[in-house]
Amino acid sequence: MGVVRFGVCVLGVYAAFLLWAIAQERLSAPFPSIYPEHTTGDKFPSPLFLNFAQATASCLSALIYLTVKSWRAGNLAKDGFAKILGISMLLSGGTSQRDEKGEVGEKLAVKQGRRVAWRKTLPALLLQVSIFQTIAGPIGFLALRHISYPTMVLGKSCKLIPVLLLNVLLYRRRFGAHKYLVVSLVTIGISMFMLFGDGGSKKGGSDSIYGLTLLGIGLFIDGLTNSTQDQIFATYPQFTGQQMMFTMALLTQLLLLPIMLLPLPSHPLSLLHLPSPLASTSPVTFSPPAFLESLHFLLTHPTAVSPLLAYALLGGLGQLFIFETIQHFGSLTLVMVTVTRKLFTMLLSVVVFDHTLSKGQWAGVAVVFAGIGVEAGMKRRDVMRKTRRDKS
Repeated sequence: MGVVRFGVCVLGVYAAFLLWAIAQERLSAPFPSIYPEHTTGDKFPSPLFLNFAQATASCLSALIYLTVKSWRAGNLAKDGFAKILGISMLLSGGTSQRDEKGEVGEKLAVKQGRRVAWRKTLPALLLQVSIFQTIAGPIGFLALRHISYPTMVLGKSCKLIPVLLLNVLLYRRRFGAHKYLVVSLVTIGISMFMLFGDGGSKKGGSDSIYGLTLLGIGLFIDGLTNSTQDQIFATYPQFTGQQMMFTMALLTQLLLLPIMLLPLPSHPLSLLHLPSPLASTSPVTFSPPAFLESLHFLLTHPTAVSPLLAYALLGGLGQLFIFETIQHFGSLTLVMVTVTRKLFTMLLSVVVFDHTLSKGQWAGVAVVFAGIGVEAGMKRRDVMRKTRRDKS
């Protein structure tokens, strides 16, 4: 069952986010206006609105999934939406839930005589991860305006490293020595695959220091997000992946909505009078509210509607598979799936469309599969040890 679940999760993540990435790249490009005098096209004005649209789609996807699942199990009327969606556990701080081994979360710690700080409770951890996710989306879009898309993909291929390090540094999670080897091999292999491919030659001189800095900040925030999600599932095992997805998306909407309804400075650093590629020496100016500005943009640039809907809906669908993967296999496995997506997509194109890979790309593929082989071998050894213990 575990192998089947993992296969479904991998295929779901690959399919949804392959199309999602196309929509994301399209949203970063200019769109033609309905006014004939605007001949150069305009870019989507607000990354916040894009993040809000995806959070809305994710919230609805999780709501539908959890409702249908409970209805099929015959528990919809008995449990109620508060329990189905995980809201009752959230409001109780995670103290009212039990599993087959007894009490979990904060109540278990209290029972053991340990005092739990509020920042380690379920509401605090979910709020932290929602803030991280809310910040990460706009930073990614801002970075994409100052670096090329191949550079963005190459940077994301190194995501395993901050996820592993922040799991260790923040939550004192221990990994076997082979995990560090696997992470290193996969990161090096994916980086080789990107650098020696066509994408590496397309970067040109379009990457700015400002964009690369934003990319680095985004990777750090991604590491914070994934390591905190691991901590939630380790501390509150009855809180499901789809419940986390619903709660995080709802909190993201609540965080973004007031920001989007207020006029904001044209560039945040202009308030501090700090140098920035986007700041100017003129007085601080305020832009219209992002929500109204984005709606006006969609009305005057109707071709942006289709990629926006695709971006939101595919992101919501993909999130279902992502949170299922995190819950059952952990964030390191999830990130390994996401960073190898492009590699396996390219290998499929080699088989189906008779494309060719460079020698450097084939070397990168070999390094990645060496890392995957180490991981598979260690898992097989652990299974055999457990089988021998059960028999003895």
